[in-house]
Amino acid sequence: MAEVQVREGESLESALKRFRREVKKSNIFSELKRKRHYEKPSERRQRKLRSRNRRG
Repeated sequence: MAEVQVREGESLESALKRFRREVKKSNIFSELKRKRHYEKPSERRQRKLRSRNRRG
């Protein structure tokens, strides 16, 4: 879980910006999106194969 401590004298906007950056780095949203619905093992293999082919 992404966690950010608000520093002394730091504005809430900059702390929120750091938090969003941490969330994006940890891939929380992509994980949540992927786990929203059940994915059959065959679909999972196809998805991984497509992503491997895209990378090269």
